[in-house]
Amino acid sequence: MALLLGFLLLLLELCRNTLSLGSRSSTEGTEVLELELPATNYETKDSYKAGPIGGLFQIVHIFLRVVQPNDFPEDILRKILQKKFDLSTDYEKIIYYEIGVIICAVLGLLFVILMPLVGFCFGLCRCCNKCGGEMHQRQKKNGPFLRKCFAVSLLVISIFISIGIIYGFVANHHLRAQIEKTRKLADSNFRDLRTLLNGAPAEISYILSQYTTTKEKAFSDLDNVKSLLGGGIHEQLRPKVIPALDDIKAMAEAIKETKEALLNVNNTLKELKKSSAQLNTSLSDVKRDLEQSLNDPMCSAPPVATTCNNIRTSLSQLDDNTNMDQLPSLDKPIDKINDILQTNLSSLVQQGYKSFNDIPEMVKNQTTDIISDVKSTLNSIGSDIESIGEQIPIQDQLSNFMGYINDTETYIRRNLPTLEEYDSYRWLGGLVVCCLLTLVVIFYYLGLLCGTCGYDRNATPTRRGCVSNTGGIFLMVGAGVSFLICWILMTIVVLTFVVGANVEKLLCEPYQNRKLLQVLDTPYLLNENWKHYLSGMVFNKPDINLTFEQVYSDCKENKGIYGTLKLENSYNISEHLNIQEHAGNISNDFQNMKVNIDNIVLLDEAGRKNLMDFSFSGIDAINYNIYLAELSKAPTKANLLSFADDLEVKANHLPHGSLKQSLKNNAQTIRTIHRSEVIPLEQSMSSVYQSIKELQQKSSGLGMKVTNTLSSLDSAQDFLTTRISSVIVEESQKYGNTIVGYFERYLQWVKISITEKIAACKPVATALDSAVDVFLCSYIIDPMNLFWFGIGKATVFLLPALIFAVKLAKYYRRMDSEDVYEDMENGNIGFHRHHSTQTV
Repeated sequence: MALLLGFLLLLLELCRNTLSLGSRSSTEGTEVLELELPATNYETKDSYKAGPIGGLFQIVHIFLRVVQPNDFPEDILRKILQKKFDLSTDYEKIIYYEIGVIICAVLGLLFVILMPLVGFCFGLCRCCNKCGGEMHQRQKKNGPFLRKCFAVSLLVISIFISIGIIYGFVANHHLRAQIEKTRKLADSNFRDLRTLLNGAPAEISYILSQYTTTKEKAFSDLDNVKSLLGGGIHEQLRPKVIPALDDIKAMAEAIKETKEALLNVNNTLKELKKSSAQLNTSLSDVKRDLEQSLNDPMCSAPPVATTCNNIRTSLSQLDDNTNMDQLPSLDKPIDKINDILQTNLSSLVQQGYKSFNDIPEMVKNQTTDIISDVKSTLNSIGSDIESIGEQIPIQDQLSNFMGYINDTETYIRRNLPTLEEYDSYRWLGGLVVCCLLTLVVIFYYLGLLCGTCGYDRNATPTRRGCVSNTGGIFLMVGAGVSFLICWILMTIVVLTFVVGANVEKLLCEPYQNRKLLQVLDTPYLLNENWKHYLSGMVFNKPDINLTFEQVYSDCKENKGIYGTLKLENSYNISEHLNIQEHAGNISNDFQNMKVNIDNIVLLDEAGRKNLMDFSFSGIDAINYNIYLAELSKAPTKANLLSFADDLEVKANHLPHGSLKQSLKNNAQTIRTIHRSEVIPLEQSMSSVYQSIKELQQKSSGLGMKVTNTLSSLDSAQDFLTTRISSVIVEESQKYGNTIVGYFERYLQWVKISITEKIAACKPVATALDSAVDVFLCSYIIDPMNLFWFGIGKATVFLLPALIFAVKLAKYYRRMDSEDVYEDMENGNIGFHRHHSTQTV
């Protein structure tokens, strides 16, 4: 209990020194990046596992729960702490609680008192040839059966004794091994406590240093106001403005493309007219030549006349099928387009693009002073934070507690060798106890071995062999030694049982289930004027609900000292880290931000007039159908190749002569005309046809297209005029909230870090666990309880063992006399043959 209270005072000292830090205001900010305190690694494990021997400890715990099933006596402990306990009136409660331990202790004391008396009387009785002291064994029919029963019973009991001895050896060695680990356990706990105390200032410095990171992030955003704020405004306006400018740009390209298309079509039409005239001339020449050839006298003869007439009739197919000259020229529309192109609409559109894209630069130029003011405000906040960090005297305030830790460590180091020396004596004593019991068991095992192996069922009691007799002597020696040492062993068992059982039930178990801390949290218990003792010690305000159990639980969860000890009742970090106040200072600067963007002109009047002129240029009024109809015709009325082939076939049917040869020459000329004039003319007509078709599609609805473009332009310009101010306000607020958000998140992180993470007190709970649960309960009490459990079990079993050993020795030892039977006429008559008297 004193050790527990000592560590509780250690916790109170830490509370008191932590509280004395005064104002722990850390006004820093988080940035977009996550902020985390560096993880602190501690050496001491927060849990202890006994290993394989833990199963034996659980057996002892079960036995203690059977012996002592009563609940923890909270009322008795409260009265003792309040100094209101009166043994004369409260002894019944103590007896009720300790009844199991008392009964076991009384039985042990009776064993201690009676065993020496019984041994003394037993020895005197045997000296008087009583109690089996006479070296004579009477013959019984069930003698072999009794011998076997006694041997088996002694063997089983010896095994149980051996198990108890093993428990004793294991517990004795485990206790010594754990005591040797005490120095390492203490050193690791002290190092962890020093890490805690030394880490607190470092953690605060780390938090303060993070303000620079946050400020740099904010400065970076402030320096990038052009892309962040200006770009945001630009992106908000872009969906409405850019499509209108793109339409105008497309219209400017359409004007140029229209001019190029008109020029191309007009020039091609001129070429077509020339080509068509040339084709007409060539066909006329061929037609005239054929007519001259058909005037040949051979055409008058009846067989040839029919062929000539057919050829003469088909000459009408050699005429031109098109009339290109009727197609009007496109010079007038081209002249109008050239006049429209005198105004560079593309340049005007680029000026609109430039005017709109200059918004970020305009924002940057107009916010230079505001950005400078915001930076000054952030620097002033940083100066305040640095001054707060300099005012925290954490190292000086924690030096006293560090001194207390040093003193405690010095005390432990000074007395630990004494503990280890005393433990070596204890270990030697435990070893002697276990060896004494081992000696008795060895006598029993040797007696059973020699007696069983040397026993001859055919030998009479007076003629038993040396080995069997030696076995009986071993059994009697074991019984004698048992009488000599059992009361000493039981004395040790009783003392260790009373101490170990009560420490386990009154300290270890209530500490593990925290009932002990709950008792200490009883109002007005430790100080009759204080409702809550811990809050009275820390704050001198006993009405604050601060309990040992809550502090211990929070420390086990590695929570910070601030939240664990509820230091907000002494120093409210929320008031000193006023997030709204600091954020408001920055917000005020952004509220003064004025951005004026009202001189953006997407397209001037010249550009608008240029578009209107294009819509009235008459391009859409051109009668494209007459062009398409003429160009869709074939250049000749008949297919010249077919005509030439037919002419050549007819010529082949004529007799040889000048007429036949002339017709063939004309057929070849027609093929040449088709190849050199008709085919290129067809290709040109097809190309012009497609060009006019595309031109017709582009010019279709030209007025409506221009009207829609101007309507879109007017809508975009109106949007800029009416909505740009609201967009600027919205984006400015978003931009300002981003900057303020850095510091709000930073200050929130500072608050959470101070209240929940800085000076996480897990090492304090671990040190308390190490002292009570690990060192006292696990290192000392558990092995000690296992020791008395094993030795006590072995000692109790010595009583039946010595009874069976004495009984069994009679069957192994060589007797001085025996019963002799002689056959008489009327039956068997036995008599006692006596040689000498010997008692053991």
